[in-house]
Amino acid sequence: MMWLVLLLSCIGLICAKEPLNYKVDNERVIGGSNAQPNTWKWQVSVQYDQFYDGSFYHMCGGSVVDSFHIMTAAHCILSPDASQYRVVVGEYDLYKLEGSEQFIHVEKITVHPGWNGDLRYGNDIALLRLAGPIYDSGYVAIANLPYPDQTLPHGFTCYITGWGLVDYGGSPAILQVAPINVVEHSVCSQPEWWGSIALETMVCAGGDGIIAGCQGDSGGPLNCFTDGAWRVHGVVSYGPSGMCNQVFKPTVFTRVSSFEDWMFSVMGLA
Repeated sequence: MMWLVLLLSCIGLICAKEPLNYKVDNERVIGGSNAQPNTWKWQVSVQYDQFYDGSFYHMCGGSVVDSFHIMTAAHCILSPDASQYRVVVGEYDLYKLEGSEQFIHVEKITVHPGWNGDLRYGNDIALLRLAGPIYDSGYVAIANLPYPDQTLPHGFTCYITGWGLVDYGGSPAILQVAPINVVEHSVCSQPEWWGSIALETMVCAGGDGIIAGCQGDSGGPLNCFTDGAWRVHGVVSYGPSGMCNQVFKPTVFTRVSSFEDWMFSVMGLA
């Protein structure tokens, strides 16, 4: 998938793309730093085998939502063939085997029925059913989710995690984390921000020109401490074309609380 400048099927630099073997350097996710090991245990690396040759590369993030399911972004699904995907849970350094990882193939992909390939219309969420269960190794946890239709107040501090690109500087090997402040819908939908493409089924965060998600963070979690627990309130969806950390162009997430009925139905919990 190409990075598009026009507001069409893919709005910004965060969007998924056929993976490349990006250079690893000392750069960081925009405004972030190395995460502490064994902290964000529900974070997943969603990996893609572009050429059916067994060479899987990190493409997107995701979150563990039960022992058989991973939540990610619909725009991360470049092929309907589940055999081209695997997930890595318990991951920290993408380029080292540390003994904490579990590599699990994907058995089935379920994209939200409202997803039409155009980020402006939302519904950018998908569930991956795994070919085998995730086991409790001490390095993996199931994500807590928000209450249905729960929203966050303006300025609330959450944390974005992932292995996303740092603009044009390469991708980090180690999981990155950055604090990022929520921008409420009434602000994010103003013309100088994201305007009408910021929907109420989305969460905006950032837009300060310092902290942002970037390509490779797609599908990953917006982690917020609410109601006494860390909960995944968002799924990284889109951001601005060009530099990821632009003023008045926050990272936009699919609002998890708007899609829980659908998720539970797919997972057989409804």
